[in-house]
Amino acid sequence: MERHSDHRQHTLEHENISLKEKYLFIRKYSEEICKPLEQEDYVVQPTVDVSPPKWHLAHTTWFFEEFILCKYDKDYKRFNSKFSYLFNSYYNTVGDRVLRLDRGNMSRPTVEEIYQYRKYVDDHMLELLDYLPAEANYVLEVGFNHEQQHQELLFTDIKYILGHNPLFPPYKTGFVETLYPEINNTFAFIPEGEYTIGYSGYGFSYDNEHGVHRVLLKPYHIRKSLVTNQEYLDFINDGGYTRWEYWHSDGWEWVKQNNITAPLYWYSIEGKWYRYSLSGLETLNRDEPVTHISFYEASALAAWKGMRLPTEFEWEAAADQFNWGQRWEHTNSAYLPYPGYSKPDGALGEYNGKFMVNTMVLRGASVATPPNHSRKSYRNFFYPQLRWQFNGIRLCKDNQ
Repeated sequence: MERHSDHRQHTLEHENISLKEKYLFIRKYSEEICKPLEQEDYVVQPTVDVSPPKWHLAHTTWFFEEFILCKYDKDYKRFNSKFSYLFNSYYNTVGDRVLRLDRGNMSRPTVEEIYQYRKYVDDHMLELLDYLPAEANYVLEVGFNHEQQHQELLFTDIKYILGHNPLFPPYKTGFVETLYPEINNTFAFIPEGEYTIGYSGYGFSYDNEHGVHRVLLKPYHIRKSLVTNQEYLDFINDGGYTRWEYWHSDGWEWVKQNNITAPLYWYSIEGKWYRYSLSGLETLNRDEPVTHISFYEASALAAWKGMRLPTEFEWEAAADQFNWGQRWEHTNSAYLPYPGYSKPDGALGEYNGKFMVNTMVLRGASVATPPNHSRKSYRNFFYPQLRWQFNGIRLCKDNQ
């Protein structure tokens, strides 16, 4: 009974649309996400891990320009020769780029110019798609999926920008962050055995999902629903943030150094708990799955419960036993290559492989994940202290 993230009012059936329609659907969706923003919202960068919405719109456009138009359209002229420096993210192969922390300093080019840039590239891409060589199809598909990744980042970054504004302005009134209720707190039993891990289908997948292999798992139980706000509040009320015995050493230092006392976007006001969501500051809904917590916090909550987080292999082996897709789910697995992994050559080889150190794997999808961009083999990864993604906790326990 797996359930994928299906963002409201947006569907994309790959089999029934043309390549141009697919291109336009994905590109327009990025702009739809930004429609509720005011002009001033496009430029803000409150922390290094958050990029301004304007930068996301430009960077995803640069990807198509840099890796497709400049390579496969012999008559193409760049919209602006300086944009490659401004909107490259981390591709050393391509050249220099603006420091990540300085993206919020780009008051110029203007938002209007960025939208002009998007139209210019889109017009040229739509012409090129009529005679794009077959060798470019994979890069084009990476471009689609790359933009979809940034669509999710647009939601999370916009929330961080608005959620750190003293006025707590809503992104969109009525925006729903929990699409369906989670009421099944029972555990699924997964028997000991060998399980196949990795992507083996015929659609698109990233290189970090490749290398299908078998893993031997001991028997375990995994919960069918995610940890709720009420459960997390119980952890807080029981002194969870003051009891070192539940925390990793690095996590305990992180709590003390940053004075962490609750999940991101939680506020205790006159003895009552509130949470900032994309629909604004609201009374804490205690039945919703907790979100915006670090790996450190997820692991500490699990320890407080007398349980643990599943490994990414346990998660994938059990994924058909529960609904998933509302929150990226923390696992107890470091982000490492699968057996036989080989990093691709060129700039696209920098996409995943060079991040396989010091990060932890999250599985599933979230309410912000675009349509048709989730699969149970998908491996997301973040540093253990980061909290701005829509992430959550699924508990696991060994067979007794």
